Amino acid sequence: MSYDPPRPAGRLLLTPEDRDAPARTRRLRGLGLGERAEPALDAFADRLAALTRAPYAMVNFLDEQGQFFAGLHRPERDVLTVDTAAEGDGEGTRHEVGRHLARDHGFCPHVVVRRKALVLEDVCDYPRFAGNPVVDEFGIRSYLGAPLIDSTRMVLGTVCVVDVEPRPWGREGLHTIKAAAAELAPRLEGDGFLR
Repeated sequence: MSYDPPRPAGRLLLTPEDRDAPARTRRLRGLGLGERAEPALDAFADRLAALTRAPYAMVNFLDEQGQFFAGLHRPERDVLTVDTAAEGDGEGTRHEVGRHLARDHGFCPHVVVRRKALVLEDVCDYPRFAGNPVVDEFGIRSYLGAPLIDSTRMVLGTVCVVDVEPRPWGREGLHTIKAAAAELAPRLEGDGFLR
């Protein structure tokens, strides 16, 4: 059985095909990850946000159905909330970062499939990424993420930070996000870290 993401007619598929999704889902469930918020992972995301001075930080697990932020830091006033009301009608949908995200949204699926960190200082500089739904729906302008690779060499998900402004993450940002992933990955398999 292979996982083939939906390919809407007339739309270029920008999300990479994730052939490891079924195995990753089994591994995540075996570790008890990816189905509920974890206070220890929220605390990890809080520290990562403080370290990078980013308004949003996540510990993200990807399975066959979508993405789940088991660890999430967002500011008290969610700056990613976007009013999508048409002018003058006063009605609209309010979007904000929650715990779930579709598989074809965001940049973490690229990190998982590539198995390496991704630095996007301004997503609008990259046509492949500028068209991602999170740019229009949430106003995301910069991203920094690294894969969480366990002892079996399975990519479980990512640690990442995002901002609504372009950010010059540079080598320091890349080093920080890779170090955060390397610190967290073995702890996800250890007894007692999340309990």
